[in-house]
Amino acid sequence: AALFPALASAQQDSTAAKPAQQQPMSVEQFDQEMAKAQENLKRMQEQMSQIQKATEPAQRQKLMQEHQAMMQQGMHMMNGMWDGGMMGCCAGGMMGGHMMGGHMMGWGQMGGHYSQMTPEQMRQHQYMMDRYMGMQQMMMDQMMQHQQHMGTSPR
Repeated sequence: AALFPALASAQQDSTAAKPAQQQPMSVEQFDQEMAKAQENLKRMQEQMSQIQKATEPAQRQKLMQEHQAMMQQGMHMMNGMWDGGMMGCCAGGMMGGHMMGGHMMGWGQMGGHYSQMTPEQMRQHQYMMDRYMGMQQMMMDQMMQHQQHMGTSPR
């Protein structure tokens, strides 16, 4: 059983059959997508603040449902960035392609991809990974807050 079943289904939807090789996303495209994801995260944070202040159970339930829908949208956006070519190699599959045959991809699978990058491509890739991982951490924080508020009653 998944900790966040609705989010698991959102990920499954976003990892449907995709081409095995894609062109990497440009930094400009990535920044545009990241700006959308950041705006989505800001709305999630505002929703969580409203959830914490809600006193009526029906209002709180409605806000929780809206927050969950927003988290699903955020996960879909994040998966789109990953699967959309940020890695520039193995899109598709579980979690954007870093699970192959049930094990994590290691240097043996990714080494050829990285060794073909120019220094500028490596710099761009690192920039995108750094920003993506930060956003992923903030998404996890929202999920954890949501989980904490699922079983609590209004204050």
